[in-house]
Amino acid sequence: MNNIHPTNIYLNREDKEQYLKQNGKVIWITGLSGSGKSTLAHGLERKLAQRGYLTQVLDGDNIRTGINNNLGFTEEDRNENIRRIAEINKLFLNCGVITINAFISPTNDVRAMAREIIGTDDFIEIFVDASFETCTERDPKGLYKKALAGEIKNFTGLDAPFDRPDNPELVVDTNKLSIEEGVELAYEYVRAAVRW
Repeated sequence: MNNIHPTNIYLNREDKEQYLKQNGKVIWITGLSGSGKSTLAHGLERKLAQRGYLTQVLDGDNIRTGINNNLGFTEEDRNENIRRIAEINKLFLNCGVITINAFISPTNDVRAMAREIIGTDDFIEIFVDASFETCTERDPKGLYKKALAGEIKNFTGLDAPFDRPDNPELVVDTNKLSIEEGVELAYEYVRAAVRW
């Protein structure tokens, strides 16, 4: 028997959004390792903060070292990683916070699961489009070099799949755009959704 029951909510999401003067949304940034997801996420956060919006960035650094530090990189663990992240986003969303996520989230199925948990009306998927070759050249953490040398197995885009998103709300092509241009493109799209 389940003894857990939701408590009565005295301040609902709309009350909190009114207090913050913003619409809470979940920005889900996906792409290969090295595509520019985290750089875009932090640039977008900075631009929104400069205009008075309350945000929170979630990425591998603050999720994998904290709440999900017990998960590995099997397919099952990767799915559970995204499921937990989506549930965390729901909590921030209920507070009216704009949550910006930077995760590879490699398959359409796992991103669809996140969208379903969060709700389509509050989910904005941004695909950071950078080719495997571009990411290999950048290789900011040296992961591609290790993966190509066989030191890392199940590396997304090499021997583990990455599905290009079917219908993202926005594509930021970092093969062609500078980070400043990408941030501006993302900001203009997001601002219309979060503006009070």
